[in-house]
Amino acid sequence: MKKSIKILLLVGLFAVFGCKKSNEAPAEATGDAAPTEAVGQSGVVDETSSPNIVQTAVASKDHTTLVTAVKAAGLVDALSNAGPFTVFAPTNAAFEKLPAGTVEGLLKPEKKEDLKSILEYHTYVGVLKTDYMQDGQEFEMVNPKKIKITKKDGKTYVNGSEIVASIETSNGIIHVIGDVLLPK
Repeated sequence: MKKSIKILLLVGLFAVFGCKKSNEAPAEATGDAAPTEAVGQSGVVDETSSPNIVQTAVASKDHTTLVTAVKAAGLVDALSNAGPFTVFAPTNAAFEKLPAGTVEGLLKPEKKEDLKSILEYHTYVGVLKTDYMQDGQEFEMVNPKKIKITKKDGKTYVNGSEIVASIETSNGIIHVIGDVLLPK
């Protein structure tokens, strides 16, 4: 009996010291590793879900200017969150309608807040489907200025810009428009 207690005690000591060493080893290895950079929601990799608003815009050849602006304004993580959001997304051609140098000027770091305000004027918290939009409705956007919906001949317009396509995403909806909406 005494021999079995000694063996049991010996096994217990090995287990305690063995566990302690295995717990310490990863800590030492972690201390030598380079620090990991924290990423926001945009850094989450999910290959099975539908793309979110940002991922959908990035995949569109017609929205490269918008994507550049969203990145410059620091809104990638915000628009990658769960939402839901409605984004009125101007095409590259819409940005080209602005006076020469406007986009380049807004992309400068000192104009970040102005750019952010303009992009927030294109974003609504919630999902606005064109089927449910009514003529004359107004919606307060993120920045918090209001946009106005009009309907004419079966078409839907936001501040006079026609919604030419609507794309549902995992965190909301994108309405493609042909003009940049400027807050008043």
